[in-house]
Amino acid sequence: MTNHSEKNKVSVIVPVYNVELYLEKCLLSLVNQTLQDIEIIVVNDGSTDGSQAIINRFSSEFPVKIKAFVKENGGLSDARNFGIDRASGDYIGFVDSDDYVFEIMFEEMLNLAEKHHAQMVICNIQKVDEHENITQKLTQIPNMPEKIDLETHFSVFSDLSYFACNKLFKKELFQTKRFKKGVHFEDIQLIPQLLLECKTLAQTQKFHYQYLERTNSISKSHTEKGLDILKAVEDVELEFQKSFYSNRLRELKNFQILEGVYTFLAYLAFVKDKELYIVMSRKLSYFMQERNVKFKDILIYNRFDRNYLLSLPLKKKIYYLLYFSGFYTVLKKLM
Repeated sequence: MTNHSEKNKVSVIVPVYNVELYLEKCLLSLVNQTLQDIEIIVVNDGSTDGSQAIINRFSSEFPVKIKAFVKENGGLSDARNFGIDRASGDYIGFVDSDDYVFEIMFEEMLNLAEKHHAQMVICNIQKVDEHENITQKLTQIPNMPEKIDLETHFSVFSDLSYFACNKLFKKELFQTKRFKKGVHFEDIQLIPQLLLECKTLAQTQKFHYQYLERTNSISKSHTEKGLDILKAVEDVELEFQKSFYSNRLRELKNFQILEGVYTFLAYLAFVKDKELYIVMSRKLSYFMQERNVKFKDILIYNRFDRNYLLSLPLKKKIYYLLYFSGFYTVLKKLM
């Protein structure tokens, strides 16, 4: 008979790529988790800095908890999939190697999963700077109970932020699904598909996940990679049609508006190349026409039972309204 302590209830997957400045803090937050039944799968995805030395130190200090692997660079999705293939836990979590988590996170989320027989558990996120100052609090599902029956509360499908890192997943959800390789916005592509396999979710309103906004990182260049957002929505639509929830077309449309329109436009705002900006704008127009998403639908779109556009800061409101009034070429000149 297996000793309970030998069975890892939770596997946490940490993809590592050139994060020597932040990795120690991340790994410390995981080895100090109050949950004992945990394995930390650290996947060095071809780092060229001193990350491996830090991994080696933690592996020798915590040989029971840390399972370390090195692989050729294949990107975030590939590293996460590599970890999923080697996870022995009943539940899987993901932590990015420049972030860190509060020490009770996985114990509380596992307790909620078991208490409510939930296939997915969600916690809130705090954005922090390098001095641990909180720069933004991201409440995930403010208007729902701790236990969420998805059939009754299916608005969650179109309200949720689809980060992988603030969630705990039942391992069975990954039986036939993996992160898509070689794309950006892999979370938007996969996590909604996993949600469609769920019947029950659970959530805590605690801000367990600390998302680091690096001050020294050069702001990412915004390119045609943003079109991966629209492709991600298309992949989710295909799974939606096959799912138990396929008749919930209002929520599907709301998902198309939040991710396909608002998320895409938030990205598009930072595309500097004017020609590319116009090409991507046209792609968005086709996307909306094909799905019969009208300007009125966008204006009246509600998230968490309140009007989304009205909830945004003034600058964003003006950007979206100008864009949909047909002034996106003017906007490009102003930016």
